[in-house]
Amino acid sequence: MNTRSALAIETSGLQKVFGGTKAVDGLDLRVPAGVVYGVLGPNGAGKSTTIRMLATLLRPDGGSVRIFGHDALREPDAVRRLISVTGQYASVDEGLTGVENLVMMGRLQGYSWDRARQRATELVEVFGLSDAGDRLLRTYSGGMRRRLDIAASIVVTPDLLFLDEPTTGLDPRSRNQVWEIVRALVEAGTTVLLTTQYLDEADHLADRIAVVDHGRVIAEGTTAELKASVGSDVLRLRLEDEKWRPEAEEVLARELGVGVLRGSDPLDLTARVSGSRQVMEALAALARTKVEVRDFSLGQSSLDEVFLSLTGHTAGQGGSDEHNPGEEKAA
Repeated sequence: MNTRSALAIETSGLQKVFGGTKAVDGLDLRVPAGVVYGVLGPNGAGKSTTIRMLATLLRPDGGSVRIFGHDALREPDAVRRLISVTGQYASVDEGLTGVENLVMMGRLQGYSWDRARQRATELVEVFGLSDAGDRLLRTYSGGMRRRLDIAASIVVTPDLLFLDEPTTGLDPRSRNQVWEIVRALVEAGTTVLLTTQYLDEADHLADRIAVVDHGRVIAEGTTAELKASVGSDVLRLRLEDEKWRPEAEEVLARELGVGVLRGSDPLDLTARVSGSRQVMEALAALARTKVEVRDFSLGQSSLDEVFLSLTGHTAGQGGSDEHNPGEEKAA
């Protein structure tokens, strides 16, 4: 681990504008070395644009970036020697086998043929791809491709690894495998900056989280600190039939004066409350309608409720593409 700075990443007033749109609008980050740091936000929040600026792939329009104490604009080569990037989509070659992809990456980074082959063999074993190492990549599942993509990013182990939504589109088993890989990397000394729109992913992996919306940090802390910041009382309802969900949402929003969050199950709704009296009033209002509630409970806020409270919308909502890739310019 590089020890020249206790901070792996430090940004101040970071900005990026595309046309008339501020993709990143005065973003401040302080990421300690040796942790998983989550950047949480919906599509269009500025997460990928931020990573491109931190990785010297995109020039900021304002503000500063330091990576382990190095100025990313003045010392881009020094920064690039310390980092590696894995984007949202696999950057490996479908026309090569898994091992050939890793050998190629090793050769590009200065390894001899023997050392590159040795490192490739080590990585396919560590990432559970030994049986598929000699198969063409086009035969790999999405989870296997993602694991190989991360392996390619650490052929030379970086001090800082950027993982930009690494589990997008993966099934739960493959997501868990990626999580295990991330934990192992941090235990071995790599700092990981993880962008994600999956709240459970941030909750499971991140030591600290920055919540980003409209290109700026609106909250930062551990998951416990973020949950405590919006209060601990949350009403969770389970309806008898999903047909009552729109009416139940309307009644709860009116009675509680807060946003109502839909669960992944169409029968589930949650909302923040200020006390048991408010809960009883909301339930009584529902009873006056013909909405049937199967059960309800009070509990601590989840990251879903935190995000809804901070932004007014859920993490799944947001814009489309953050910017036009054709407008990128390396630092």
